[in-house]
Amino acid sequence: MVIGLIREGKADSRVALTPKQCALLCKQNEHLAIRVQASEERCFTDAEYLREGIEVIEDMTVCDVLFGIKEVKAKDLIPEKTYFFFSHTKKLQPYNQEMFQAILQKKITLIDYECLEHRDGARVLGFGFFAGVVGAHNGMMAYGERTGSYSLGRVHKVNSFNKLIHTYFGLHLPAMKIAVTGSGRVAHGVLEIMNLMGIHEVEPDDYLEKEFDYPVYVHLKGANLYRHKQNGKYRREDFHNNPGDYESMFLPYTKCTDLLINGVYWDSDIPRLFELDDVKSDEFVIRCIADITDDKNGSIPCNLGDASITDPVYGVDIETGKKTAPYLQGSIDIMAVGNLPNELPRDASRYFGEQLMKFVLPALISGSKVPLLANATIVKKGKVEERYEFMKAYGGER
Repeated sequence: MVIGLIREGKADSRVALTPKQCALLCKQNEHLAIRVQASEERCFTDAEYLREGIEVIEDMTVCDVLFGIKEVKAKDLIPEKTYFFFSHTKKLQPYNQEMFQAILQKKITLIDYECLEHRDGARVLGFGFFAGVVGAHNGMMAYGERTGSYSLGRVHKVNSFNKLIHTYFGLHLPAMKIAVTGSGRVAHGVLEIMNLMGIHEVEPDDYLEKEFDYPVYVHLKGANLYRHKQNGKYRREDFHNNPGDYESMFLPYTKCTDLLINGVYWDSDIPRLFELDDVKSDEFVIRCIADITDDKNGSIPCNLGDASITDPVYGVDIETGKKTAPYLQGSIDIMAVGNLPNELPRDASRYFGEQLMKFVLPALISGSKVPLLANATIVKKGKVEERYEFMKAYGGER
């Protein structure tokens, strides 16, 4: 088998496997070869792959299976190959429909990282932890800029997680309240930063009722955020199956929170944490939001769309809802960046590759017909698989 690491067509420097991981895989599997498409943008250079004995090439048609990170442009898709990448098509996203239709037309097999799940439904792969790390840092940075009470530098300027940790030594934070939402990998990354910065966790009741002389955060999971409209209870499975039967319980936290760091999963049927009209209330005191989930008009209704790594924060006028410069009186600051892990691309790639090597590649290389790979195969040789039948019209398939 020949595995290929393709060059990213979008602005992203992450990679599925690092040079050392490629070398180790080839050493452990005598019938495996790995080729890397030449790239000047990748966080690991062509020279680093060559030093590990991995061939760098341009023409990827020699490869059987191709691994990328983000969506592949329709014109760059090679017919009749097997691709692994984040396709961002499962929600029938209009901006990727052309690519999806090209996958069908070119008789490609698409295995989507997002659909790789353990038996209990937990995602196998993802960059969520580092999205949480960078998102939490950027949220704290934005709050410091807004208040002038402390200063944090940019993550991508230190370029490694270990170096980032050292920037927190001696950091003095004011008394502030931070609400952290979510329970997955993103939340784990956020909590890592909270702990590294010496911010104390408190229980929801204390957070709502007490004042503190030091910075604190509350971690709000599903049962803290949503309740059934009829019986007032929360059942995780029922919530995921019938989100429209639930309502948000977040509003009390808007009355005492300085910084909201949002990491909840959101879809159009899931209630928002609050509504736009709530923002105009005098009791709504949040002035800084790090929306790591980053769904435009999603769980955070004042998310007006992506910012960029170079300029990650914008303002939203409270009265008009229009975008402004950040840190203005009468506005809320929004940190919303879709590719946050790209500020720590080498760390994020190394972590991603480790999970790939543990859970995915053994089955792929051995040819085992395991449910993990079968269930994540959206398209097989140009045909939408049965479990993704709802996507047929999206792909133009009859």
